[in-house]
Amino acid sequence: MVSRIFSCFCIAALFLASPSTARSSERAETNLSLANCIDIALKNATSAKKADYNLKLRGVDLLRRYGSFLPHLSSSAGYAPYTLRRSYTPGATERTETATKSVDVTLTTSLNLFNGFSDYAALQSSLKLEHAAQYTLHRVLESVVYDVTQAYYQVLLNQELFAIARENLLLAQDQLTLTDRQFQLGLKSMIDRYQQQADASESALAVIKAETRMHRSTFELLRRLQIDPQTKITIAPSADAMQAPLPSNLALDSLATIALERRNDMKSKVLETDAAKWQVREMRAPWYPRVDLDFSVSTGGTAYLHHEYTSLPLSEQLSNTIGYSVGVNFSWALFDGFQTRYNVESAKINQLNQQLDYDDLKRSIVLDLQQAAAEYNSAFMQIETAKVSLTAAQSAYEGIKRKYELGAAGFVELSTARTTLFNARSNLSQATFNLALQKSVLDFTTGNIVIP
Repeated sequence: MVSRIFSCFCIAALFLASPSTARSSERAETNLSLANCIDIALKNATSAKKADYNLKLRGVDLLRRYGSFLPHLSSSAGYAPYTLRRSYTPGATERTETATKSVDVTLTTSLNLFNGFSDYAALQSSLKLEHAAQYTLHRVLESVVYDVTQAYYQVLLNQELFAIARENLLLAQDQLTLTDRQFQLGLKSMIDRYQQQADASESALAVIKAETRMHRSTFELLRRLQIDPQTKITIAPSADAMQAPLPSNLALDSLATIALERRNDMKSKVLETDAAKWQVREMRAPWYPRVDLDFSVSTGGTAYLHHEYTSLPLSEQLSNTIGYSVGVNFSWALFDGFQTRYNVESAKINQLNQQLDYDDLKRSIVLDLQQAAAEYNSAFMQIETAKVSLTAAQSAYEGIKRKYELGAAGFVELSTARTTLFNARSNLSQATFNLALQKSVLDFTTGNIVIP
């Protein structure tokens, strides 16, 4: 009996709790514009955070290189509260014991006067690498903006293609309804009815595929925003989404010059190549002698713990026994097992590799710019062609539809006309968004992306 009551109570609790649980699990949709997406991605992008961390590390390394020109300072202190010494005096048979406590304090500083210009070369290398890290960070931020912009436009395109597919489905369903009525009146055959049903089913399948592509592109945008995957977002065109297009027939020479001067990754690579040259000079430093100026201050004192020995207090001993030492230390590694030679050759290889990367990047920028300009010009021309195609397809569909309703045209003609209209509308949407996408590619290639 008790178990039944308990079971009823649990079932009632589940029924009572389920509505609130369902309401709590519902998430409010977030409406995002392109500017919102860019702001979120810049805050959450892992690549941007890593580049920022690397920039901070370069700043600390630069401080370390500046510090190498300053004197090195070290201190040491020792305190022995109890020390017992036992010894025999020559000619005596009794052992003597002496108990003491002692304090020693030493302060040492060393200033490098010459080390083969290693510190100067390391400083110049660090300065250039720190500036290169700044340009790298800017380029990473540009990449984030570019990537999010591409994903944002793709979502908008897939949303519009999904809407076009739904409208095409509605047309097919309306036509199926009309065909059913005509079949019942004896105006259409059973074959026409089956063909229209198949066409409506195919249009429904196209809607499912379009919706799948829309969801996939939305998930890709969420991946780039790096927010909670369970977040429900609504992407709507904003005023800054479709920017004014550039003129067609772009001048490649001027764009290449602008790109080589403006691209932050190009600036970073130039500085990294220069830094590699200074690293070669830094590695050559052990072939030269090293000269250091050393200065030390020390003091100490010892107090006897037995009353038969008298001594000054430790405080007085420490103040009266201060000693100074000044010296010049000269050192020169005559043979180090060819370690310096290996370091120099490694630095030279790194410099050559950096130069090769610079040349490859320069050629890649010019080639990418040529491709981006050609695709932009193509996208620019596709819009006008798509507009003409849509106008013609719309007129053709309306004419064949009227003929089909009067029985002067067959189903194949009607289906072909509607398919042509659907493709024309899709092509115009794709051409419109493709122009915006190609403009984004062109801006990214020329380094013309603005970081908010």
